[in-house]
Amino acid sequence: MSVVLQVGDRAIAADDLLHLLAGYQMLPQLLQEILIDQAIAPITCTDDETKQAQEQFFAQNQITSDETLHLWMSRHGMTPEQLKALTTRSLRIEKFKAETWGNKLESYFLSRKSKLDKVIYSLIRTQDIGIAQEIYFRVLESEQTFAELASAYSKGPEAQTDGLIGPVELSVPHPNLAQMLTVSQPGQLWPPSRIGEWIVIVRLEKFIPAQMDDAMRRRLLTEFFNVWLQENLDHTMASASDLQPALAAAPITLLPEAAIAPPAPQLAPAPPSELNTTERSPNFTVTLSPPSAASTAPTVPSSES
Repeated sequence: MSVVLQVGDRAIAADDLLHLLAGYQMLPQLLQEILIDQAIAPITCTDDETKQAQEQFFAQNQITSDETLHLWMSRHGMTPEQLKALTTRSLRIEKFKAETWGNKLESYFLSRKSKLDKVIYSLIRTQDIGIAQEIYFRVLESEQTFAELASAYSKGPEAQTDGLIGPVELSVPHPNLAQMLTVSQPGQLWPPSRIGEWIVIVRLEKFIPAQMDDAMRRRLLTEFFNVWLQENLDHTMASASDLQPALAAAPITLLPEAAIAPPAPQLAPAPPSELNTTERSPNFTVTLSPPSAASTAPTVPSSES
C-alpha cells in the first residue's frame, strides 16, 4: 500500500483518497474542477492578459514579495506550473463561456427579459378586508399617503420602509403580484386583491427594463455555464461505476449555486370579486386605529419570497 499523504499519525494511501473525498463531500467538487480544466485546456491568453491576471491574483491574495509567494505556494502545496495555470484560470473560464455561448445570448436574453425587468413598488398587506378597503380609498382620495398607511398598518417587513420595495426583478415577487406589476403603469393603484393568505394593496412606482449590458452578459453566460457544468457533473457521477462504493459512504452536495432562478411558490386562486372594490360604500365605515406599541406583526415571508 503506497502512502501518498501523512497527516499526524495517520498514513493515507492512494486507495483511501476516493473514500475520504466522498466522505467529506469533496468528490463532486474535485470532478467539477477536472471537468472545467478539460474544457478550458485549449483556451490561451496573451502575454499581456497573463501578466495582468497574475498581478490581480497576487493582489487578491496579498502576495507582495518573493518570500510571501514561496510561503503561499508551500501552504497550498503548489508548483510554479500549477500557480501559473491558476492565475489565468478565471480568465480562461470567461473566454470559454464567451466562445461557447456568446452567440446565444441575444435570444436567451429576450426569452428571459420578462423576468429580468425590475420594478419599484409600494405594498400594504393585511388580513382584514374592511381595513384593506378603507386604506385603499384613503390613498385613492389622497386623505393619507401610502407611506403613512403602510408604516402604520402593513403586516409585513415593508412596514419598516413605508411600504416601498425594490428595485427587484419580476421573478422575485409572487406570480400574481408580478403579473399585476407587469401590466401596471407607474402610479397605478390596485384595489385590494387576495394573494395567498394576504389582502394586498399595490402601487407601481417605477419600471426598470433589463438591459443587455456587460453585467447582464456575464450573468447569462454564467447561467449557461452552470447548466452545462451540472449536466456534465451528473453524467460523470452516474457513469463512473467505480465511484459507487465510495459515493455510498456519504451524501453528495452538488453545485451550491442554482443555475436558473428557482420557481416561485404556488399561490391561492385568483382574488374574489368582492375584493376588487372600486366604489366606496356610503354605509361602510371603518376606524383605523394604529396598532398598540405592545403588539407585534405576525412573522410572514416577505413579498420577495
